[in-house]
Amino acid sequence: MTKRYGELVAVRNLELEVRPGEVFGFVGSNGAGKTTTMRIVLGVLGADAGEVLWEGSPIGFETRRRIGYMPEERGLYPKMRIGEQLRYLSQLHGTSSAEATAATRQWLDRFGLADRSGDEVIKLSHGNQQRVQLAAALVFDPVLLILDEPFAGLDPEAVDSMSEVLHERAAEGVPVVFSSHQLDLVERICDRVGIIQHGHLIACGTIDELRGRGPRRLWVDAPAAPSGWAAALPGVHVDRVDGTRVLLQLDASADDQAVLRAALATGPVHEFRRDQPSLLDVFREAMSETRVVAAS
Repeated sequence: MTKRYGELVAVRNLELEVRPGEVFGFVGSNGAGKTTTMRIVLGVLGADAGEVLWEGSPIGFETRRRIGYMPEERGLYPKMRIGEQLRYLSQLHGTSSAEATAATRQWLDRFGLADRSGDEVIKLSHGNQQRVQLAAALVFDPVLLILDEPFAGLDPEAVDSMSEVLHERAAEGVPVVFSSHQLDLVERICDRVGIIQHGHLIACGTIDELRGRGPRRLWVDAPAAPSGWAAALPGVHVDRVDGTRVLLQLDASADDQAVLRAALATGPVHEFRRDQPSLLDVFREAMSETRVVAAS
């Protein structure tokens, strides 16, 4: 799909599939198009081209009514009582009064807020407001969860609690999509990740698949080796030197076993391992490749 605001193309020919029962991380720089994409899926915005499909058919009102959405900015009524608000929001999504009351009690118990049901949202801490916001997205048993920066400002205990809930929903077959700038959390929680930049999806896959996109790198520690010993090896470039350890980047033609033999020829080798890039490293590499293509 594509979405324009005058001359600005916020989403550019974006094609994305989220599978039943997976936790999908949607990452990108500020203004990359994440929130616009989510709002198009929700029907808050209309795409200028393309469409949103649910189980192979164009998504309609009844399906969108069953999507649980947690916005980055607070979407709650600050002066309304928590329990009353959750029951109200649940019924807006089509549940009966009895179902809404039971679900409200369930989620307030789950998030340790049962004794705060009669309190106004504004009286809660930031973390507890986040919990109520997530409860509002869950209280009507959604068929899809879309969360925009759900972990912002949460302490580690709250992050673990929220992550557990998301994985439980996914285990029941609910697709879970969330955006976040906290890439360490995305790496730990998600089954797959999509990286968006300038409204275009530039990479998508599991963490291992995304890690495999970049160059091969090896950490080698050969303490007796002379300085620059690896520079003459075919297809090998020295990325970094850390004492006696060197981080080597290997071209497609380079042989890692030849690197090991060369290191052993200098004496003992204390370390020889593949460098595993973090999601942050993958993200930076993808951003760098995009800038190079744009510049050319």
